[in-house]
Amino acid sequence: MTILVLDLGSSSVRALLFDDHARPLAQVTHPHHFTTTPPGASTISMKTVQAQVESCIDEILQQPQAVDIRAVGMDTFVGNMLGVDDKGRAVTPVYTYADTRSAEDVVTLAAHIDIEAAHQRTGTIHHTAYQPARLHWLRRTDPDLFAKVAQWIDVGTYLYRRWFGDAPCSYSVASWTGMLNRETLDWDQDWLRRLRLSKSTFPELADYSAACSGLRSKYAKRWPNLSKLPFYLAVGDGAAANVGSGCVEPGQIALSLGTTAALRTVSTEKLLSVPPGLWSYRITADRHLIGGATTEGGSIFQWIRDTLILPDDAEKQLLKRAPDAHRLTFLPLLAGERSPGWAVGATGAINGLRLSTTPLDLLQAALEGVALRLSLIAEQLDSDQPVVASGRSLEASPAWTHMIANALNRPVKLTHEDEITARGTAILALSAVDGRALSDFPLKIAKTVKPHPAAVETLRAARERQEALYHKFYG
Repeated sequence: MTILVLDLGSSSVRALLFDDHARPLAQVTHPHHFTTTPPGASTISMKTVQAQVESCIDEILQQPQAVDIRAVGMDTFVGNMLGVDDKGRAVTPVYTYADTRSAEDVVTLAAHIDIEAAHQRTGTIHHTAYQPARLHWLRRTDPDLFAKVAQWIDVGTYLYRRWFGDAPCSYSVASWTGMLNRETLDWDQDWLRRLRLSKSTFPELADYSAACSGLRSKYAKRWPNLSKLPFYLAVGDGAAANVGSGCVEPGQIALSLGTTAALRTVSTEKLLSVPPGLWSYRITADRHLIGGATTEGGSIFQWIRDTLILPDDAEKQLLKRAPDAHRLTFLPLLAGERSPGWAVGATGAINGLRLSTTPLDLLQAALEGVALRLSLIAEQLDSDQPVVASGRSLEASPAWTHMIANALNRPVKLTHEDEITARGTAILALSAVDGRALSDFPLKIAKTVKPHPAAVETLRAARERQEALYHKFYG
């Protein structure tokens, strides 16, 4: 028996099959990219996303393992939003978490709200990554388009409505909007009043296990073996990644390092206070995440590789170099900042350049710079447990794993599982369909990297330099 997972990421759409032990069997991938013009924009066409997802389903159903699918799960890149009219048709593009055009509206709204109260109510920072400022910006800059929208929904809800006729939004996906009240698990009344919107402007809410079933006739004919199966509601990709990492109990910390990076731990307390600069998102109604995400991650590694002429044995040399050997201070904010400071308009910086500075110096400084930023998040998480880390960027650079272990001053358990996020979605579906515990799917650890005391002290001093440089620019 198999589980079909639909994985809607920021760089591709995929359909994957997993067995009853959450092991991957087959997959189909269709790459895509966000549109980033005009400056500050980050959007994608819903028509494009729908076509890609449906094509992936068509193709994965041709696999021999697809004959005995018994449930479908979905995860999506979150912080996405699109407007639909009263007939359910998309009338706006999909706005993504990376769209920064609402920066002015963040400032405007900040003068009229209690920022810390909003942070604790919703679990999110007042920032361009979330919907309150984006909705304010859209009404201000394009009132005609805004008026065409009957409801603001997400990509997962849109797809399920096309396939089934109606569907709610999961608490998980809703928590990434900045509009979900953590205590009531409903759309936040304070933001609704401030934005002059009614609750009906947003979809109904439910836990991810509130499955849709009974495909519309058009899709029942197209996918007959899926027509009566449960399609569990979409969850946020970060929530799925924690589950896929085996970090489902309080205190366990997961590090995901892809294009960006995130450190997250699970809490089952009803309303745990959210530390400054961090966020609280939902996995399920009774499990939520406390953590922080950075805009910097593998993107920094790729930028260095694309920009500089590195020696062929750069990785081998990195493993031999002493921490902070370059004496540079690198603020790796090339794509702006999220946790922990959330400075609007933040950019990267390098201090300490000399004629003797080499490409290898810059590479080491960049990777250590990301590790130091992650350490700021780790210190605010109420846990002293090792970190379970995943991501192709770490597989590409064992030296980076050592830097992170030293910067965090805790062991890093590295898995080489390629499908952490999709695996988590499969586990959630298996849990819903079989009643199995999320902890029934242990993850294999490839190796554990331990911190070295001398390197820990060296990087702590380097972090002090980095923080001083940050405060010179952003207070």
